Amino acid sequence: MTATASRHLARDPVMRGLIRRHGPCPLAPGLWSPYEALSRAIAHQQLNGRAAQTILARFIALFPSGRFPTPAAVLAARATRLRRAGFSRAKVRALKDIARHAVEGVVPTRRACRALADEAIIERLTPIHGVGRWTVEMLLIFTLGRLDVLPVDDFGVREGFRVAYGRRTRPTPTALRAYGERWKPYRSVAAWYLWRAASDARRATE
Repeated sequence: MTATASRHLARDPVMRGLIRRHGPCPLAPGLWSPYEALSRAIAHQQLNGRAAQTILARFIALFPSGRFPTPAAVLAARATRLRRAGFSRAKVRALKDIARHAVEGVVPTRRACRALADEAIIERLTPIHGVGRWTVEMLLIFTLGRLDVLPVDDFGVREGFRVAYGRRTRPTPTALRAYGERWKPYRSVAAWYLWRAASDARRATE
């Protein structure tokens, strides 16, 4: 897959340069279930990685199994107990809504996701409190390993495009979506390279 995606994206001269600079894209399906991935994403919202990991560790420690809690366990837990991990009221509400939708079968298992198109998964999950399109796109890319997702609202992707393509301003989501048509069916891989471009630019100014 990596070689095929690289050959396809390298038709774009800018992408070809990013591929040479950063090497093969390591994207691969993650190990978490969609339920766990969404719950973890809630913890990371508006926090840096270290703070989110600390809260997640406290959250898991609230439950006797020592493993990530099941949806039923989260639903049964009092909100005040979950807040002791460091979650805001809004995040507790989101965690419980994710758990409720998982129990009801709305949040699909990894196996069930195989039969669902990307947009079908987005439409199914975005009604959940606290879960927006971007959150589901991250699930598609990093948990399910979907190769053709372009998160056009992502700041890093848009900034990476601006830097890599020598633009004065970041593209609008609509403009980036239109440009990204040429990267199909490997838009997730293109996004990974744009994130790398944004990271390079940020490090250069530090």
